[in-house]
Amino acid sequence: MTRPSLLRSMLSFSGGTFVSRVLGLVREQAIAYAFGANAATDAFWVAFRIPNFLRRLFAEGSFSVAFVPVFTEVKETRSHEDLRQLVARTAGTLGGVLLVVTALGMLGAHWVAAGFAPGAIDEPAKYALTTDLLRVMFPFLLFVSLTALAGAVLNSFHRFMLPAITPVIMNLCIIVAALWWSHWFDVPIMALGWAILVAGALQLLVQLPALAKLRLLAWPRWGWRHPDVRRILTLMVPTLFGSSVAQVNLLLDTLIASFLVTGSQTWLTQTDRLLEFPLGIFGVALGTVILPSLSRHHVATDRDGFARALDWGLRTALLISVPAMLALVLLAKPLLATLLQHGRFGAHDVEMAALSLSALSFGLPAFALVKVVAPAFYARQDTKTPVRAGIVAMVVNMLLNVIFVALLFQLWHRPGDLADGWLAAIAKVPGLHMGLALASALASYLNLAQLWLALRRNGIYVRQPGWGAHLVRLAAACAAMVAVLGIGLWQWPEWGAWDTGTRVVRLGVLIGGGGATFLGVLFACGFRLRDLRGV
Repeated sequence: MTRPSLLRSMLSFSGGTFVSRVLGLVREQAIAYAFGANAATDAFWVAFRIPNFLRRLFAEGSFSVAFVPVFTEVKETRSHEDLRQLVARTAGTLGGVLLVVTALGMLGAHWVAAGFAPGAIDEPAKYALTTDLLRVMFPFLLFVSLTALAGAVLNSFHRFMLPAITPVIMNLCIIVAALWWSHWFDVPIMALGWAILVAGALQLLVQLPALAKLRLLAWPRWGWRHPDVRRILTLMVPTLFGSSVAQVNLLLDTLIASFLVTGSQTWLTQTDRLLEFPLGIFGVALGTVILPSLSRHHVATDRDGFARALDWGLRTALLISVPAMLALVLLAKPLLATLLQHGRFGAHDVEMAALSLSALSFGLPAFALVKVVAPAFYARQDTKTPVRAGIVAMVVNMLLNVIFVALLFQLWHRPGDLADGWLAAIAKVPGLHMGLALASALASYLNLAQLWLALRRNGIYVRQPGWGAHLVRLAAACAAMVAVLGIGLWQWPEWGAWDTGTRVVRLGVLIGGGGATFLGVLFACGFRLRDLRGV
């Protein structure tokens, strides 16, 4: 079977993800319009973040990076029946374990909510709402984890479009729930919880025909002692931290944000969603596409092919993430004002969300590069190195959270805020959530630095020719783009005062002008698309 180039595979995945992310922005607009930023939305985001965190940790994090190399090895060296049995045994084992986890999560929802949002315990109504939402949404973990398994199988056969576009279902369900279903509920925001549960089941169902077409759809069977499943579990356990440092950090942010001013959870979530637009379209796409390729080269002991694929990923990640970082930092407020300042989401919410978006966007290149560098270890079935790097980064992130929140509090608090103690004081000062975002960004660079040093030390990465010219072109194009955006922002400083139509037009001009400038200078300096075709 002829394999598509890495660039073609990435564009296929990115195309589906782009549709999903655009609808994701519409979803955020619908939630902001219908509910604003308040105690109810904070409760929803905390409740949703817990099963979503477990999904990314178990399914899209440690499970995927352990499953794909083993699956690829079986696919390349053994029979199709062996491959089919591996899928059945893995689905049965993963589903069985997560069925127990889901049941425990639903039964102990009030304890889980208290553990992840202790700051809400003193607000009985908010705590009760968080618990109710969590109990409704927890089964989402089971459905979406099996969906991730199906997606990993399809990706290994270079079927990238369907797994990438599947999240569209959840976005549509949430949009419908926010704008219509919520009117039928006594507690309107509960509609979002039920929408996520329904979406989880539908996402799994749409994957099944594609698996059947590959003759890999089989009834799940328990396979705890199956040798290949045991290998997956052996690789998976240590990667629970290493592959999902960003998610662990985000959950720690949730815990600390529960003590901050009401709305902080929502502002951080809106920030994360906007950052996921470029990261999901390109960063996750790169990691998803490159892992099967690196695994195949490793199985075939093709060191040159391995090095070329990794080099391609690094260049592509930098080319996309650096200008995206600069644009998000500069356009944080215009983007948020245009997309979210409607209905109950006001100008103050835009100001607050812009603080965290600017800070978190600073880490975008590191987030994207880790998506490329980590698979270089997972493809070689080395899970220990990313684990060590991830744990160090996570500990540092926790320390930086406390340091930055304390520093911002010292800068912004009023003389009388400390009268009732520290916990009461930090709940009165808006903007402290920016410290959490900045800590996550800096910790991501530490994670990347450790992985990069390990790559070079172990001789895994061999730099290919042309890096000097690539970096010069990138720097020149970024400088020109920043100049154009800076001039535009100087001409149009007041975004909150305009109507929606004016914001949309002017934001389109800024993005179009900045993007065209970046590409124009890049191509003028000698860049060509064939440079990113990949192997």
